[in-house]
Amino acid sequence: MRLRLGTELSYEFQVATPMIVMLNVHPSLGPSLEYPDTLVTTPVVNVSAYADTFGNQCCRLVAPPGPFTLGTRTIIWDDGLPDPVDYGAIQHPIEDLPDDVLMFLLPSRYCESDQLADEAWRLFGTTPPGWERVQTVCNFVNRHLTFNYQLASPFRTAAGAYRDGVGVCRDFAHLAVAFCRALNVPTRYCTGYISDVGEPPPYATMDLAAWMEVYLGGRWHVFDPRNNKRRIGRVLIARGRDAGDVPLTHTFGPNVLTRFTVVTEELSPVES
Repeated sequence: MRLRLGTELSYEFQVATPMIVMLNVHPSLGPSLEYPDTLVTTPVVNVSAYADTFGNQCCRLVAPPGPFTLGTRTIIWDDGLPDPVDYGAIQHPIEDLPDDVLMFLLPSRYCESDQLADEAWRLFGTTPPGWERVQTVCNFVNRHLTFNYQLASPFRTAAGAYRDGVGVCRDFAHLAVAFCRALNVPTRYCTGYISDVGEPPPYATMDLAAWMEVYLGGRWHVFDPRNNKRRIGRVLIARGRDAGDVPLTHTFGPNVLTRFTVVTEELSPVES
């Protein structure tokens, strides 16, 4: 299956303003792209790329005063299958986990697993460890939170989402991440594209999404607390401890976002 992917953001800046941009498809998916999703800006500015601590691709630039637009676009080949499942994936004892996985057991800015630990064990402590426990967490978060764009807040944490009972996809992910970490399941936050392939209409306006990956049975597995189902056409942009590690743009100065569009659509084998 071929998917057209693209994101475009338009801003107004008062003065020249440095930015870090994280819009490129994750480097691990590079071989699946028909052509590079190079960051394009209007007006044209110098852009340099680097890999962050988590292996995500980041771009550095300085936006000029006035209107400024940036974005990426590409076509990716996808297997066309839903997210894989492994019901038998076990939860590892902490002493058996690889060293590089341990950081994803720790509390982070938006995922206060220490504050939610007692509640996590009260709610989920009797469920079998492993895949079933993680899915039970996702089921709970999906029911407990009401999705509402109008009540979105960049400052809401997992504990805040649990208290408020509302949020957007990042809040669903943060709360499930925090619960899983409190239950000693290494969990990382992910952001990227999700297509509507296989979903019944009507379709909501396309946006970037947030989900999580948990370490079970010796590898990472996708779980999606917001949609709570295995989806087709999920394309990773970045992963980290929480949304603070993977903002789409980090802008070092005042700005006004005037437009934000996302495209994720299936193409025929010959469309371009």
